[in-house]
Amino acid sequence: QVQLVESGGGLVQPGGSLRRSCAAPGFTFSTYSTNWVGQAPGKGHEWVSTINNDGVNTYYEDSVKGRFTISRDYAKNTVYLQMNSLKPEDTAVYYCYADNAVRYWGQGTQVTVSS
Repeated sequence: QVQLVESGGGLVQPGGSLRRSCAAPGFTFSTYSTNWVGQAPGKGHEWVSTINNDGVNTYYEDSVKGRFTISRDYAKNTVYLQMNSLKPEDTAVYYCYADNAVRYWGQGTQVTVSS
């Protein structure tokens, strides 16, 4: 069973930044598109961003456009989500998953935006 490994969550003040990482040890990450979703309290998964396996095409949910940036480092076999200008409504557990017909998930990490 493939398990993606996430890091970089935590507590941050409004307007602050975090960088989330999603690594794939022992797994050929580069042939999969990779996605981030967020799950706020009492809600289901909501899509946030996608990067295609080519690393060129990226997509964002409207509320994070201009604030979040998704990228991938093939050498480190890792996908990143840079989260800037964070707002309290960004508070959620964030998950990454790799998708190529089969989906592999990370463990999820809490991001809390609060003063």
